Parts: sequence; structure tokens; C-alpha cells
Amino acid sequence: MCSTCGCASGELRIEGVSSEHTHHSHEHSHDHSHDHSHAHSHGLPFAARRLVDIEMDVLAKNNHIAAHNREHFATAGILALNLVSSPGSGKTTLLTSTLTRLAPYFDCAVIEGDQQTTNDADRIRATGVPAIQVNTGKGCHLDAQMVHDALHQLLPNNNSLLFIENVGNLVCPASFDLGELHKVAVLSVTEGEDKPLKYPHMFAASRLMILNKIDLLPYVSFDVETCIANARQVNPQIEVIQLSATTGEGMDQWLLWLEQQRCV
Repeated sequence: MCSTCGCASGELRIEGVSSEHTHHSHEHSHDHSHDHSHAHSHGLPFAARRLVDIEMDVLAKNNHIAAHNREHFATAGILALNLVSSPGSGKTTLLTSTLTRLAPYFDCAVIEGDQQTTNDADRIRATGVPAIQVNTGKGCHLDAQMVHDALHQLLPNNNSLLFIENVGNLVCPASFDLGELHKVAVLSVTEGEDKPLKYPHMFAASRLMILNKIDLLPYVSFDVETCIANARQVNPQIEVIQLSATTGEGMDQWLLWLEQQRCV
């Protein structure tokens, strides 16, 4: 049980790199619960004390593995980005559109996170880019260990671009470092301009906010300037790109941003 968010990760499955590579699926149990308390939290009731201790244990372990992932990425020259959003924001469509444009020029790879199915990884592999699916079962986010295990199967090339598409959720992924260079928050104009204020931790943790589906602006009630102001209220440094992964509008600016990150 992951105490920080209450999700169970005992149903984890990692499967399938690409149509050219076959891997056996693996089942890993990540039981993070502990049956001890620590004196430093003695001012809290026992249940709250135990919850705080468990959360600290979980995040400390995760951060240790994330640091290992980050070191691996740096040594291999891999640019790793963690794409986060609500379900239905258009992350996978954005990725397929991005990979179609980038793959002829750069080595790319994708780790797909979902609770069930391999649908999104199948869509990525249809572009010719290797992808591996991590099914988290009841878990609501990827963690550093899942990414570490997926990397050992995916084996992205040195100096490549690795996209990690997290489980659709604007809460828990904000707390879990995967070793990525940046989090990229994808927000569609169908969701509401108040999302950055409702989920401030995610937008505070993100380097870039992508406003997706701008082709729908004539048909929805969405104030772009208010949304950007809300995002910068919680994160004054956040960058913003407006685009439509469907029509291609704004995609050049996104590709330029990616190129800039490769040169950092």
C-alpha cells in the first residue's frame, strides 16, 4: 500500500517494448507499509504518527531510486521528460504527433503509465518508436522504481529523448520524482482555467504547461489569459505553450522547446 496516496501497487505489470522486441511481463509487489513508529513524531496520535513515518519512508526510498535514474540519464545523455495531466487531456495524441515529427531525426523512446491496457503503448509503437507499458493496477502514479525497471527492458539509446507518460492524475504524480529533467503539465482547454489553482502542487512542480486542444477554443468557455495567470500564481517561472496536437498549430514552438532542453 502506498501510504502517500492510498493506492495499491501490487498489480504492477511491465510489458512490451516494441513490435520488434518481445519481453516477458513481470509482476512486482511494492508493499511500502511499515509497522513501526518513530519518536520524532510523538506529538501526533498513533495513526497519524504511523502515516507520517510511512510517507517519509516511501518518499525517501523513491527519491533515492530517482537519483539513481537521474545519474543514469545524465551519463547516457538521455533527456527524460515526465508528462503529467488529467485523463483525457490529449497526452498520447500529443506524443504521437511529436514522435511523428521527431523520430526521423532523433532517437526517441516512451514509457507509458496506465492502470490497465496497452492501448497507449500500442499507439506509440505504431509510430515506429519503441515503447513499454507499465500497468499500475490500482496505483494512481508511476514511481522511480517502476521507471527503473522499465528502463532495463526498454534500453533507450544514448543521447536519446525519453518521454514518460504518467498515469492521468493531477495529484499523486506531483510528489514522486522519477529522475526526469522536467515535469510537463498538459492541460486541455476543455478542463477549465482554474485547474492550476485546484491542483497547485502539480503546476508548481512543472517546468512547462502545455495548453492543448486550442482548436476547440471557439466552442468552449475557457479564458486562456486567466488560466496562464492562475498557473503563474502558483509557479511564477512556469513556461506556457499553446498548441493543438490534432491540427498541428503551435507544435513548432513545442519542438523548439524540446530542442532547447537537449542543448542544456
